[in-house]
Amino acid sequence: MPIRDFPFTCIQPGGAPRPWLPIRITNSATALSQNAYGLIDTGADECALPASYASLLGHNLQAGVERTIQTGSGVTTAYFHTTSITIMNFQGEPVITIDETLIDFMPNLHIVLLGVKSFLSKFILTINYPSQKFSIQWP
Repeated sequence: MPIRDFPFTCIQPGGAPRPWLPIRITNSATALSQNAYGLIDTGADECALPASYASLLGHNLQAGVERTIQTGSGVTTAYFHTTSITIMNFQGEPVITIDETLIDFMPNLHIVLLGVKSFLSKFILTINYPSQKFSIQWP
């Protein structure tokens, strides 16, 4: 079932409304999961999580594949780990899961980013900025 007309959300007091998607991130090896809001980021190549999520999900951060990446803030180190991402609906119920997604865990990141290659490329995304709503459907 597609998600239609999901409202933009402010997750910080005084912040601008943005296309935040409720998700559940799960480490299939440990079955540990975390609910979060992920920012739909069409400018990000990959999905990225703050490094603090690694231990919450049962990953050893530095045991992941280390790589140096370029971000909008400059060059940083990221550690690749595999997780599943489940999109949640308005009621907080699971809608669709993308299994075994490669995620960058980044020490200097403070929000969850949902990027193009490992996430957004699987969907049809419509963003209506004047109405501050977005829709996601899958082929």
